[in-house]
Amino acid sequence: MLFSEVVETSAAVAATRSRLAKVAALAGLVRRSTTPAVVSFLVGAPSQGRVGAGFRTVFDLSVPPDGEATLTVSDVDEALGAFAGISGKGAAGRRAEALAGLFSRATESEQDFLRRLLTGELRQGALEGVMLDAIAKASDVPGEVVRRAFMLSGSLSETASAALSTGVEGLSAFRLQVGRPVRPMLASPAASLPEALAELGSCVVEHKLDGARIQVHRQGDEVRVFTRTLREITASVPELVELVRGLACDSVVLDGETLALDDSGKPRPFQETMSRFGAQDTRELLLSPFFFDCLHRDGVDLLDEPLRARLAALRDIAGEHVIPGLSDPDGDRAAAVLDEALDAGHEGVMVKSLESVYAAGRRGRAWQKVKPVHTLDLVVLGVEWGSGRRKGLLSNLHLGARDPDGGPPMMVGKTFKGLTDELLAWQTRELLAIATDKSEWVVEVRPELVIEIELDGVQTSTRYPGGVALRFARVVRYRPDKDAAEADTIDTVRALSHKAGGAIG
Repeated sequence: MLFSEVVETSAAVAATRSRLAKVAALAGLVRRSTTPAVVSFLVGAPSQGRVGAGFRTVFDLSVPPDGEATLTVSDVDEALGAFAGISGKGAAGRRAEALAGLFSRATESEQDFLRRLLTGELRQGALEGVMLDAIAKASDVPGEVVRRAFMLSGSLSETASAALSTGVEGLSAFRLQVGRPVRPMLASPAASLPEALAELGSCVVEHKLDGARIQVHRQGDEVRVFTRTLREITASVPELVELVRGLACDSVVLDGETLALDDSGKPRPFQETMSRFGAQDTRELLLSPFFFDCLHRDGVDLLDEPLRARLAALRDIAGEHVIPGLSDPDGDRAAAVLDEALDAGHEGVMVKSLESVYAAGRRGRAWQKVKPVHTLDLVVLGVEWGSGRRKGLLSNLHLGARDPDGGPPMMVGKTFKGLTDELLAWQTRELLAIATDKSEWVVEVRPELVIEIELDGVQTSTRYPGGVALRFARVVRYRPDKDAAEADTIDTVRALSHKAGGAIG
């Protein structure tokens, strides 16, 4: 397959806001694909993951384009694989030469695609859901079967290959594998605690901790720990490894949160917890784990068991390390759990249906989060230079919500409130590092940093393309544990505009 077909299809997908049109365009190419790299390229990622091509190296490369499209997808995939494998003495020069060789064989539009592919500008985590629908359409397989296989494999290209070659039978062969992380199940915001209780019926109400999501896998004495983005951090958290190794089981997969606590047992700032994920074997700041789900126990997968059964297994294994909560509470007892969580310094509570299966990677209504202060996880699209005491620093943030149909994030507001001097200095460094365009007033950036925003409400507005605008938005914190595919959608933001005229109580 010619690489130009991937480039043309990607452009067609970007040019339409119709989910059906995106699915049709992607499915047409996936159906004819002969290499798994097609799927990877279409969602904006090399099949090898990050290949180590720096932003400046790629965009400073000046090579005359080829006038004819002759590159195949396999040519590009093999060239990127070879590029990623170059190391040792003189590697920089050999890598530059290899990259120039690839670009010399590409047309102008293919070069543009390659630049954006290698620097992450094409990376569209939000397009994964659309691609899964496209794989289902291309292979004539039910979407739920495709999504489950992706949940367990973690690879869109592997999922597509199995769907196209062996259909339902091949996809059904994917199993949870201890040591290989699965995509975490996500929660939706609830309007209020009483509404969540009424909607879910038989449920558990648990503390919602202000920590970092972890997934731990144990097989015998081997323990591996992953973040919510499936990045392995085992070497950074030896105290968690030691604790999990001591649990009463032979093999287990647990979902939970970890956080640093102060001497009174209350959570330390989120940034302190996250700082441990980049450290190597340090015990200067100990992390405490709290588990809320069990996906596998001693050779038995529990993903399809109701939460009630998974919690029973969890309590047997994790004991005192199970997150505090209460099953089947009435309204008064549920409210008491919320008060206890807030008094302990946590964010609020989670309300989960006890009949729900573990729908990994999906943000459904079976799990709902209740917080007294409403927040949104948004993507930073750009930032304005500050003035006065903030002169020389990037200050006023442009905020975007995720398009659930795979398009670029939609701007919903700006804010410079809530930024400390330390955070201003940090975001200036980080945002300049991912800048795509700069003017006298505004720096546009790759839409990859997620930031948590507190707000008083949402109102309808013609100022922004999504038709809504945030009211009195304030920065809570950056979320390095999340990627842009986990940001709140424009649909979530729009839904808030209908609550009491846009005010959030």
